[in-house]
Amino acid sequence: VQLQASGGGLVQSGGSLRLSCTISGRPFGSYGIGWFRQAPGKAREYVAALSGSGKTIDYSDSVKGRFTISRDSLNNTVFLQMMNLKPEDTAVYYCAVDFKRLGVRRDPPAYDVWGQGTLVTVSS
Repeated sequence: VQLQASGGGLVQSGGSLRLSCTISGRPFGSYGIGWFRQAPGKAREYVAALSGSGKTIDYSDSVKGRFTISRDSLNNTVFLQMMNLKPEDTAVYYCAVDFKRLGVRRDPPAYDVWGQGTLVTVSS
């Protein structure tokens, strides 16, 4: 299984970005998918997750109402639409898959395979 994340970049505070994570090597929908981020000098932080069925969605409190996770099953791609970005959203963003469960999990150790990360920088 391979995960390819893209879509990061530099944006001003209040702006928007859409991250993509293309997943190959395993049938889409047979695993949970999560987005995490890691700012310099900080631990990896949970952002959002989508269950294998696509019916359960979860967000961290810090992004709820601003970020939206969704998927395109036809193209095996998961998106993270980020709105009203703040400087504190600056981080490397990672997508990951959990093969053991179809539900949503917030803990990084629950995830089995990770993408390479894409950098999001929000200027004030």
